[in-house]
Amino acid sequence: MIKVNFSSEVDEARTKQILAEIKADPMGGWMELPHKYDVGELARIKEAAKKIQEESEYLVCIGIGGSYLGHRAVIEALRPESEVKIVYAGNSLSARELQYVMNEVGDHDFSINVISKSGTTLEPAIAFDAFRAKLVEKYGAEEAGGRIYATTDANRGALHDEAVEKGYTRFVVPDNIGGRYSVLTAVGMLPMCVAGVDVDKLLEGAGEMCASDFEKWDGVDLVANPAVQYAWMRHILRGKGYDTEVFASFEPATIYFNEWLKQLFGESEGKERQGVWPASVVYSTDLHSLGQFMQDGRRNIWETIIDYPTDETNAKVVQAVRTAHGAGGIPVLTIGVPSYDEKGFGELVYFFELACALSAKLAGVNPFDQPGVKAYKNELKKLMAE
Repeated sequence: MIKVNFSSEVDEARTKQILAEIKADPMGGWMELPHKYDVGELARIKEAAKKIQEESEYLVCIGIGGSYLGHRAVIEALRPESEVKIVYAGNSLSARELQYVMNEVGDHDFSINVISKSGTTLEPAIAFDAFRAKLVEKYGAEEAGGRIYATTDANRGALHDEAVEKGYTRFVVPDNIGGRYSVLTAVGMLPMCVAGVDVDKLLEGAGEMCASDFEKWDGVDLVANPAVQYAWMRHILRGKGYDTEVFASFEPATIYFNEWLKQLFGESEGKERQGVWPASVVYSTDLHSLGQFMQDGRRNIWETIIDYPTDETNAKVVQAVRTAHGAGGIPVLTIGVPSYDEKGFGELVYFFELACALSAKLAGVNPFDQPGVKAYKNELKKLMAE
């Protein structure tokens, strides 16, 4: 089980009320997902992954935000063994970057997993057009359709309609789970399976965190739950004027896990002039660039160390940072990950999802919408129309 090195005061009654609200929310479907995963869908995902592994050297994952950050975080952290290389497109509007990925795929055999609820988000739509054309040119329209896997809405949307019309293999983005909370849905499961991640162990780890929250809601078990403790500590620090949280990792391979955390907390809390600015560092590398600011800069920040099991030298760096930055006036929180494997990352994903939703509710905002993102999209549409 994940462990934390701090203890915060918890309003148990309020916590129970908020957890019940999250569970009942139309977008709270992720909350019990580890124990209620559709066994049939998981079998279909594994079957599709096997097919991709047998016929492709590359899987092009096309998506942006929650459609790619979570599963990329797990894949790049674990670096599982697979003969299929996962590459990513549709997460920017850079023509240069898109061409770079297309050049890397080159003439190799490849398949596409396009991940989009609506199919109209500009970045993945442009990338999908380009790679679909490349697929048709290489294999012909009929075989190309058999190499496209669409993870999209169950009943409607541009991508759903195209997938039905052309016979793409389809998986569902659940209506009751938003993108940044979708790591353990088909959104993340298919690419992780293809990459060689043991998704059963991932769900097992998430399930252990989930069980501790739903089967032990009474008394000290709920109050001592590490995700609850972390959410309340964030609430306390916010109340004291700390407005920036720096997620600190000591494993370079976890850089995309940090990126997912920034999306998770930024989109969930950053609204109605509320929220804490989420930043991240990877030590010891960033100690030689941002270390000076962390030690002696503005004291509006706190540091959340994600302490993965590591080698002896790196463990000394963790200890040194915790001591030095604490002495420098930074509140330092430590989240101890029990194992650097699928089970450990399953726990960690669920830990942060639960803590983030609870923390946002404590701040008085909706954890599951993102009106600011819609505002940007509307402005971009106007400019593109012109």
